[in-house]
Amino acid sequence: MSDRATTGFLDGVFDRISHLRTMWRDIAASARGVWSGAPKPELSGDDVDRLREQLRDCLDGRGGQVQARARAASLGRTYLALNAAGRSRFLHVLADEFDIDRAAVHSTWERLRRAKSDEEQRKLERELRAALEPPRIKLLTQFNALPEGVKFLVDMRAELMTLGRTDPALAALELDLKGLLASWFDIGFLEVKRITWESPAALLEKLTLYEAVHEIRSWQDLKNRLEADRRCFAYFHPRMPDEPLIFVEVALTQGMADNVQILLDETAPLGDPGAADSAIFYSISNCQRGLSGISFGDFLIKRVVDQLAAELTHLKTYATLSPMPGFRAWLDKRIAEPGNELLTQGERRILDALPLPAAERSLAKLLARRNWHEDEAVVQALKGPLTRLAARYVLNEKTPTGRAFDPVAHFHLSNGARVERLNWRGDVSPKGMQQSYGMMINYLYRLPEIEENHEAYTGEGRVAASAAITRLAKG
Repeated sequence: MSDRATTGFLDGVFDRISHLRTMWRDIAASARGVWSGAPKPELSGDDVDRLREQLRDCLDGRGGQVQARARAASLGRTYLALNAAGRSRFLHVLADEFDIDRAAVHSTWERLRRAKSDEEQRKLERELRAALEPPRIKLLTQFNALPEGVKFLVDMRAELMTLGRTDPALAALELDLKGLLASWFDIGFLEVKRITWESPAALLEKLTLYEAVHEIRSWQDLKNRLEADRRCFAYFHPRMPDEPLIFVEVALTQGMADNVQILLDETAPLGDPGAADSAIFYSISNCQRGLSGISFGDFLIKRVVDQLAAELTHLKTYATLSPMPGFRAWLDKRIAEPGNELLTQGERRILDALPLPAAERSLAKLLARRNWHEDEAVVQALKGPLTRLAARYVLNEKTPTGRAFDPVAHFHLSNGARVERLNWRGDVSPKGMQQSYGMMINYLYRLPEIEENHEAYTGEGRVAASAAITRLAKG
């Protein structure tokens, strides 16, 4: 990302926080008895006691919806006025002092165990459900009624995800907030909009910043990705209308693309979308870190496919050109395991024939060579084994829960794609080599098979794949 884009985005963040504090100040001022003072940035001394008072007032519920909204706005302004240390203290008060009342839960459970009638049992079950919901959930929910309140909570979770790595109390609060956001975000609520060069500059800046797969290097690079032979779509939530959740970038090509450097070449001639027979999804970027791990539902890509099919009826193929972000780490780990022979006898003979000293012909040594992908003899020797091992990785390697080990594979398989083709040296950028030794993959979306593939994967863990990939994985 360019320095200009970074500076522009950060200016936009500070402007948004300033705007939010002003807007929420006006809401807070609309009701009587709401604290309007600013705390110390580090939230020290009496400010902590004042925060507890604010939190209890928000839970109290006196005065109706207008008063509740004003109190939530005042509480949100307190959080926005704090520095990192102050926000950590704020979140600790919320996590530690507004958790479930464990004594009440235990008491209710004991009474439920001794219940003598169905009516009493049902009553106590309702009480137990209420007791198991921590008061902080009600507090967090109140921000939903504020302008930009949902985005505020998404950003709060992003901070909690970092803090919670080393703090169990904040990790528990993060899980509560994750559950709350998951109930609000679903594919059925999201709207798909096409992004063009004529879209608002603020949105184009966000596309530049949020692009997580293939960095946008300049405004010319961005313009190239929005030309007539490209399409870009963004998903939006009605409570975050100015904040994209996901960007999907598409190239309209003849045939299935196999190399991302060629696909992103700014000097390449403009393609004719009317002559294209394939739509290639080459970048899918999540924009909100605070929504990480929250599924927006299945068939996310199908909605874009449906939109493309309606606009460009001559398209025959819908496929991705995707990275394999976990492949190199997985392979390096397998190579390092003692006694783990990954090569077939034929592959071993090909490596032994390389014009190199014997000690440098092992798979580990060859992959450790600087710029080995520019040595044609090494490239040809490694093509067979690395392609076969990549097929094994994407088809056979699973997490303990049975999902595909590779996160990109899991995403596309969940959305109903099938593993179609591996692309040797598909991305030889530094990032491509670091992630997957340059390997890329095509996932194919066949409209009649999407739901069947989705059910097979999510229900049985079965991965749909082409015959060529299946044969490779068995080799």
